[in-house]
Amino acid sequence: MSDQLLVLDSHFQLSSEYTFTQSERISYLMNHGGHSMAFSTLQPDMEYFDIPGVGYVAYARYMGMKFVLSDPVCDASHTELMLDRFISKFPNAVYAQVTKNVVDILHRKHGYYGTQLGSESKIPLGDWSLSGKKKQIIRTAINQAAAQKVEIREGGFDHHSKKISESWIKTRKCKSNEIRFLIRPILMDYKEGTRHFYAYQNGEAVGFVFFDPIYRHGKLVAYVPNISRSCATFKQGLWYAMMAYAMDIFKAEGVEYLDMGLMPLTLADELEEQESSALRAVQDKIGKWGNFLYNFKGLGFAKSRFQGRIEKTYCCHRSWFPGIAMFAMFRLTRLI
Repeated sequence: MSDQLLVLDSHFQLSSEYTFTQSERISYLMNHGGHSMAFSTLQPDMEYFDIPGVGYVAYARYMGMKFVLSDPVCDASHTELMLDRFISKFPNAVYAQVTKNVVDILHRKHGYYGTQLGSESKIPLGDWSLSGKKKQIIRTAINQAAAQKVEIREGGFDHHSKKISESWIKTRKCKSNEIRFLIRPILMDYKEGTRHFYAYQNGEAVGFVFFDPIYRHGKLVAYVPNISRSCATFKQGLWYAMMAYAMDIFKAEGVEYLDMGLMPLTLADELEEQESSALRAVQDKIGKWGNFLYNFKGLGFAKSRFQGRIEKTYCCHRSWFPGIAMFAMFRLTRLI
């Protein structure tokens, strides 16, 4: 461990009960919130493990287990320290939607399995365009929206959002509740930096996409579309049109990239050495037969049309077959 980390570690031992204020936590987010789910760590019902001068780990409790969301919100050079200290307090936590860097640390130092959970797609906006065969579906959606006199524009939080969301949920595989944890709720106390794009027809909002900010060293560098809904009669075509509209605006503003967010169960064929073959086998079964739970295939297809750069995202777990933990995480997210 470097001298800097030793000093920080010693400071942590003296301040282990410290809890950040909201303004302190936001400061860490804005300086180190480079993960696509970093903003979502501020959603309601989350708990935090804080190290002054370093950063925080966000987690939720369910069925007596702890589920960490995203990489630690800290400088990359402090990730190992954050994980070491968190594990010293919570040695059996499950980590959801983390990067390969976190997987490597947990596997090498703490014996964790790191199994691919899905993929993320990142789109550099500097050279973004609608050209290309696979983007034909996006161009068609834009034309259909124009033909139906749909107007897309950015605005504040529209009171129609809740109504659209409730109508949309009734058309989904999971009808009882909005998914949580892996998707933040529509209503959050902290909204700084979020962007709202709406589709209007005859003056009434019929769809929306909410974007959350992604930061690097105190600068906004990207957005992630964390929540999207549309009137059932338009289905997913309206989403394509809203996304393309927002991306053109972000490009003009000089935003570096758009992170499309999680594509669950969009997995690479090869099995990495730290992955659980048992969990991957179950994931394959869910991918083939579990679309009644959630539209995994449709979501993956829709996001793939934007032709982004694919990166793997992982779930880290202690046991070779974390059946109970995966069941608990599905319950936590309200998928089942």
